[in-house]
Amino acid sequence: MPHPWQDTSLPAEDRAADLLSRMTLEEKLAQLAGVWPGSGSTEGEDVAPLQHQVNEEVDLDALLPHGLGQLTRPFGTAPVEPGEGAAALARTQARIASGNRFGIPAVAHEECLTGFAAWGATVFPTPLAWGATFDPALVGRAAELIGASMRAVGIHQGLSPVVDVVRDPRWGRTEESIGEDPYLVGTIGTAYVRGLQSAGIIATLKHFAGYSASRGARNHAPVSIGPRELADVILPPFEMAVLEGGARSVMHAYNDIDGVPSAANPWLLTELLRERWGFTGTVVSDYFGVSFLELNHRVADSPARAAGLALAAGVDVELPAVHCFATPLRDAVRAGEVDEALVDRAALRVLRQKCELGLLDPDWSATPPALPQAVDLDPPVMREVARQLAEESVVLLANDRQVLPLAPGARIAVVGPLADDPAAMLGCYTFPRHVGVEHPELPIGIDVPTLLAALRAELPDARITHAEGCAPPGPATGAAAATGASAAVATESRLAQAARAASDADVCVAVLGDLSGLFGRGTSGEGCDAADLELPGEQGALLDTLLATGTPVVLVLLTGRPYALGRWSDLLAATVQAFFPGEEGGPAVAGVLSGRVNPSGRLPVSVPYTPGGQPWTYLQPPLGLHGGASSVDPTPLHPFGHGLSYTTFAWEAPEADAATLATDGETALRLTVRNTGERPGTEVVQLYLHQPVARTVRPVTRLIGYARVPLAPGESAEVQFTFHADLASYPGAPDGGRIVEPGPLELRLASSSADADVRHALPLTLTGPERTVDHRRRLVCPAEVK
Repeated sequence: MPHPWQDTSLPAEDRAADLLSRMTLEEKLAQLAGVWPGSGSTEGEDVAPLQHQVNEEVDLDALLPHGLGQLTRPFGTAPVEPGEGAAALARTQARIASGNRFGIPAVAHEECLTGFAAWGATVFPTPLAWGATFDPALVGRAAELIGASMRAVGIHQGLSPVVDVVRDPRWGRTEESIGEDPYLVGTIGTAYVRGLQSAGIIATLKHFAGYSASRGARNHAPVSIGPRELADVILPPFEMAVLEGGARSVMHAYNDIDGVPSAANPWLLTELLRERWGFTGTVVSDYFGVSFLELNHRVADSPARAAGLALAAGVDVELPAVHCFATPLRDAVRAGEVDEALVDRAALRVLRQKCELGLLDPDWSATPPALPQAVDLDPPVMREVARQLAEESVVLLANDRQVLPLAPGARIAVVGPLADDPAAMLGCYTFPRHVGVEHPELPIGIDVPTLLAALRAELPDARITHAEGCAPPGPATGAAAATGASAAVATESRLAQAARAASDADVCVAVLGDLSGLFGRGTSGEGCDAADLELPGEQGALLDTLLATGTPVVLVLLTGRPYALGRWSDLLAATVQAFFPGEEGGPAVAGVLSGRVNPSGRLPVSVPYTPGGQPWTYLQPPLGLHGGASSVDPTPLHPFGHGLSYTTFAWEAPEADAATLATDGETALRLTVRNTGERPGTEVVQLYLHQPVARTVRPVTRLIGYARVPLAPGESAEVQFTFHADLASYPGAPDGGRIVEPGPLELRLASSSADADVRHALPLTLTGPERTVDHRRRLVCPAEVK
């Protein structure tokens, strides 16, 4: 007769509790950590902070008798052919299960920020590009496919999505974030969670919380924000992804907030996350985050003290490898310094999750579904969705001289160090840029057409020439490194060649931007923070040279963050922005340039006019806007939500069902959108809330809803938003609670966050008593296109 923990008819909680009751302290602790095979080697660069200083190889045989909680990145640590990787993981899991007396396998986790981070897997656009689509359904579809590919080879948990809200785009991890608006980040991130978990993969929200609001936009820096900014900007995407998306895991952030590290913050990880929001999944540490309580934050003087602080705060699993939650924690429990009940609490959560994954079922098999068939991690269906996501994410910022779409038979000079480099399409958490750069002898593993190659395929009748123009952007090859006579000569020669190519063309396409990397090895990515928002390296000088030729210049940006473009804004013929658009990014951008694709992307972050004056996002109160009290004008060149099309749209007949509304009521508002141009296109209708007067200082405007509206020429559609008064809530109560107060509001139907782009403003007055609301409030403004 099976034990209760093996009875699949019982609730997971009961099964986990029965198994826990049979475990020794060592067996319980074994479930709270993992191993990272191959990461302790002294060769290669770090892919996690202080990896080679903190991590070390462990004796797996010595650990196995007690069991193992997690396996870290079996595919994402070193290149492995997908089928061989799946078979190797199966052998390791069989070894783990047979090595402990309960036969419990490990949870295998991987990165999946831009797709499964494995050699040969589809590379989707980076999350900043997801935000540019304003298309949660498509992002959810991509996540579903990513999750299915991971589950097929034996992975259980994905360390994604990042739902940090961008506060200063100089931060290197801007590319990993979805945007600067919490509603956009929350809705897109929630769609990703739902898609990933629908495939049986645990989604892991990161980084909880405040990581993106660091001082000076420096990675791992302290965070200095007040409780209202935390509640109003930083926390809502996590709240939405937990309550609306059902996320099953959360990763704590590296930073501290007002002196309290997230990994040791019981208010954040227990009171708020679990007791208030009702989260029942697992909290995992960011890599080495528990050790950093001792080594970086210095709130603990030993690994044991660090373990005790993290465990008490609510961290359940130490990643990426066993360290503090092992012998140090065991000894602290036996010495009475840490209550064993805290170990039981965390172990119960881990076991319950393993039960939900089927890892405790009697018929569990180490062989993943993909075997023994051949494993293809980049099938046509995934490339097709990657292409669609890339196409929807491209933003046409400007087309002042109407040079786009490009003429089919034009003479085109394609200039720039990124024009013929596949790396220009890939963010720092793609396998080729994260791990593959350490293996230059290895093929990239997937087909990544460059923009140059894609344009030649897109416009076969055009006469296309190419010149590099300047050195690729990067810490070793940028302007700071270009010193000495030989470097100056090389720069001058490249610039002269680019000028000749542009002069002989009808139009010049300048392809500039970033090369992603880690910890200073790129111009964008984790640990690649920027001092300002100037184009990296020699690219600004190259653009000046091209513009001086008099040939119309189309600027194409392939970047991980926005860059200041004000000095060129009146000189460029057109500007196109793509945020690391993935393996199909070349054809997607080429399709926009040729006109095959009518651009529908909208900016998820503002594009600054000048490289200084940061940080700045559109969520500003009146004093955050330009005024006579300061000589610095922070107004962006292109605002959040901006994006152009090759067709035109009329917004007609706006109306609301009510002009007054109770503070607990809801109403519908509608408008008709008509394609008045000659091309099919997609308009993005954005709904903003303006509150003229409030108890505390509020942003002048903030996004509360949006809808994509695809239309054929002459076609129209009605867009309906359902607005609930809860969407007007804000942190205003003395105890930090959210209130909905009576008074005037304005619902703005707009094509961007800028006042000039408000198409219609509908007044609305809230009446009745002031209400205090909590996490049970309405978080989403539903939109329907008819």
